[in-house]
Amino acid sequence: MERPTRVRHAVLWLTVAAYMITYMDRVVISTAAPSIQKEFGFSLITMGWIFSIFQIGYALFQIPGGWLGDRFGPRRALTGIVIWWSAFTAATALTWSAASMLICRFLFGVGEAGAFPIATRSLSRWMLPAERGFAQGITHAGARLGGAITPVFVVFLILHFGWRAPFFVFALIGLVWAACWFAYYRDQPAEHAGTNAAERALIASHLGESTAGQPRAAVPWRQLLGNPQMWTLSAMYFCYAYSIGIFLTWFPKYLNDARAFNLTEMGLYASMPLLAGVAGDIAGGAVSDHLLKRSGNLKMARRLVAVAGFLVAAITMPLAVLAGDPLVCVAWFCLAVFGLELTVGVSWAVTLDIGGSFAGSVSAVMNTFGNIGGALASVATGYIVTHSGWTPAFMVLAVLSLVAAILFLRIDASRPLYNREIRPA
Repeated sequence: MERPTRVRHAVLWLTVAAYMITYMDRVVISTAAPSIQKEFGFSLITMGWIFSIFQIGYALFQIPGGWLGDRFGPRRALTGIVIWWSAFTAATALTWSAASMLICRFLFGVGEAGAFPIATRSLSRWMLPAERGFAQGITHAGARLGGAITPVFVVFLILHFGWRAPFFVFALIGLVWAACWFAYYRDQPAEHAGTNAAERALIASHLGESTAGQPRAAVPWRQLLGNPQMWTLSAMYFCYAYSIGIFLTWFPKYLNDARAFNLTEMGLYASMPLLAGVAGDIAGGAVSDHLLKRSGNLKMARRLVAVAGFLVAAITMPLAVLAGDPLVCVAWFCLAVFGLELTVGVSWAVTLDIGGSFAGSVSAVMNTFGNIGGALASVATGYIVTHSGWTPAFMVLAVLSLVAAILFLRIDASRPLYNREIRPA
């Protein structure tokens, strides 16, 4: 019997690289923030708005971005948006004022908005149900790994070439990836010359026959948005994204200001919680898939892992910020981010479980609310720290993690959001 080829795994790893690049490009500015502040004289509140404006653009264009993937296919849509955001990554280095940087970062956010929804859609016709938790976990692990390794390289480039150099370097990486994606990826397994009959049959047996060549179905927005589970999922992700957003924007500044780390130490220790997050991403998705295979209970397999992760984060955030020793503080924050990231692969797997062919649109709605949370975190933290200090800013994360755990208890991944008998438009 012919063994199935593994093109779907190559597609997965190419998607992992995309996730990694998204976080490389967005984390550059947080590491460069002290240098940018020094040159332009920006206050903490101004930097908060610069961090936030990216996420405002990102949140506003989540749904249009997800729609692009569902309407035109991930191959063309993802290629186009990566080229767009890479151009504005480079353009950030050419800004000359707060206003110009705000405009540039907003347009950068508009470009990155479609990345995760379209990438999720790109996997929906390739990954088997029992592979989804791992797939979403490993892609988000790629994102966190990108965020974790970037500060070290950015510090090196800043010390030798100035703060503008990293933006040009990381923009070039995105353009190379876009060329590789367009050359290799196909929207359907049947369209890919590398798949054999056995792999196509394996995928079809789990996901149904390919829809290639058939009219595209209209996104059933009324059913998706009319389902309470969509709003519970979105509220949960708001809490998650507010919390993780602090580590992607303010955490290097916290280490520099509150823990007196110098630039080199800041780059190293800011990476550690995100590296712990990589382990959480992989573990969360893998454990969820393992529970699904053992029990056949999709609701339990997704819910158990996510609730446990949020509770770990809720407990360890206060321990971290109240620790007297800076290294003990970083260690507790590592555990907190590990807990947060246990949940993320599961959350995105749920969008595939309940979204099906419209996973791009479902994930876009969820991620819209997430990035509203991230945008609020960037702005609010600047104000909270200015007026009350760093401790209250991190206590907010503990409360939100507890709320997210409660919300996930109401999410049932085994219940689709829509009637699958949707007629093509």
